[in-house]
Amino acid sequence: MTTQDLVALFRVYLKSSGLKSTRQREQIAEVLLSEVAVHLTLEEMHGRVRTVQSSIGFSTVYRTVKLLVAAGLLEEHRFGRSAQARYEVTGDREHHDHLICVRCDAIVEYEEEEVEALQEAICKRYGFEIVGHRHEIYGICPTCRTA
Repeated sequence: MTTQDLVALFRVYLKSSGLKSTRQREQIAEVLLSEVAVHLTLEEMHGRVRTVQSSIGFSTVYRTVKLLVAAGLLEEHRFGRSAQARYEVTGDREHHDHLICVRCDAIVEYEEEEVEALQEAICKRYGFEIVGHRHEIYGICPTCRTA
């Protein structure tokens, strides 16, 4: 799905929720929904948005991010010890899991069919129906190990 497709879905969400689709909301959505496979904080998002439109304030970005999460276009994560939320584009992306470096906070996305199959087998063994899951592995990345 392209960024424009995702922005169109955002417009549909806003309309169905009885909210206005403003130029600022669309500018913010265009910038943030183009950041695939990146895990940004609100501050980082605000910085990126300000490169396109310097007059957009932090609170406007914050409110729009909350709408993008509610629309299912962004997902919020809180990795490890950090209380700071990070967001990533969901859109029509395939499910993936994360490796997180405990030293530098690097985040690597991965997909592993064997892990998915094992999770399904475990749930079946215990009579659980999977409705969602999150798999995060914490360790030390190669760069930090060699430093």
